[in-house]
Amino acid sequence: MKQPTLPPAPARDLTSWLILLGLLALVVASFASLPLQWSAFFTAEAVSSAREFLAGFAPPETSTPFLMKTLVALWETLAMSAIGTLLAAIVGLPLALAGAGRLGRAARAVTRLVLNILRSIPELVWAAVLLVLAGLGPMAGTMALAAHTAGVLGRLFADALENVEPHAEQTLRTNGARPLAAFLYATLPQALPQMLSYTLYRWENNIRAAAVLGVVGAGGLGQMLKYHLSLFQMPSAATVVIAMLVLVALVDAASYALRRALTR
Repeated sequence: MKQPTLPPAPARDLTSWLILLGLLALVVASFASLPLQWSAFFTAEAVSSAREFLAGFAPPETSTPFLMKTLVALWETLAMSAIGTLLAAIVGLPLALAGAGRLGRAARAVTRLVLNILRSIPELVWAAVLLVLAGLGPMAGTMALAAHTAGVLGRLFADALENVEPHAEQTLRTNGARPLAAFLYATLPQALPQMLSYTLYRWENNIRAAAVLGVVGAGGLGQMLKYHLSLFQMPSAATVVIAMLVLVALVDAASYALRRALTR
């Protein structure tokens, strides 16, 4: 029996090849321009210094008062990430409607610019600015996460809405449904699982970001870690690091299970 022949692969145009060559040239130039000294990691002095530094973390601090203090900081970090992500989703959804062109081309261009600004500023920079306004503590960290994540989720939500097939909404509007009702009953249900998946994934990232924000005084485990490292209290720092790892692992597992359930 004669095997069916596969159709020929589509030919790449000149623009695609130029983009690939440009990316390759960028990678080569990046390696050539940076003074990367890989051998310095494997010298006897570097290995000995790393071993001595890591040995200072053992054994971790396990006293009951310190564990309770770490648990409070862990909860603070978790709360910062959860509230920051929730606020970002609430702000990102209306921005996504404008960013998806629902309010006209001019509103789309302006909103996309706003979203680019929000997400191009790192959380640490947002936290440094907000610490001046709100002072030290989790308030500045929470708002910093919300500001950056609103830009990310707004862009992702807008792309999800733009990628939805418009036929269902057009059918409802043709049959007399109002634009808002057609959007709520036809377009939003199609995009909602993907939007929820994006939100949960950003929550995972914000757990790590919330821990880092504590380094600049925004509360949580990061602030504890900076404090004990600055005093060279390595066993206490080891306990904080372990708490970070446990928190990230638990949130990753919970988020993965929720995303699997939503995308089935």
